[in-house]
Amino acid sequence: MTQDAVVTKLLPDNMAEVAVARTTACGGNCGSCESCIFQSQLKTPARNLVGAKPGQRVIIQSKSSAIYKAALLVYVFPMVLTVLGYVLAYLAGAPEGACVGAAFAGLVLGAAVVVLSQRMKKDKDKEISFDIVRLVGTEDRP
Repeated sequence: MTQDAVVTKLLPDNMAEVAVARTTACGGNCGSCESCIFQSQLKTPARNLVGAKPGQRVIIQSKSSAIYKAALLVYVFPMVLTVLGYVLAYLAGAPEGACVGAAFAGLVLGAAVVVLSQRMKKDKDKEISFDIVRLVGTEDRP
């Protein structure tokens, strides 16, 4: 997965801090709805493979598989446990209210697993990492 970013500062060990524009579900035109509560930029460290300097626009890249894995863990896993809780209660012959309660318990369990897995994660290599792979707009400069 690639994204446009701007280098904000250089870090030790051939790293750089980059600012990435956060995309929104409404299409990114925040002036039209003014309902966004999140900051419009996200800053993250990236390996500086091309020797980018602060202020330069760059293309950053991350492993798509790591992003998909994180999305599955955060979004899909709790939803699967929610449906599973409901179905198991239904198959056990529980009344509708108990089925809904079991579904909610599955959702809470799924969320707890996600939170605990992130707190217990100690392997930094499994985090989503970014690499600066290309400078943008340098082909126009003399």
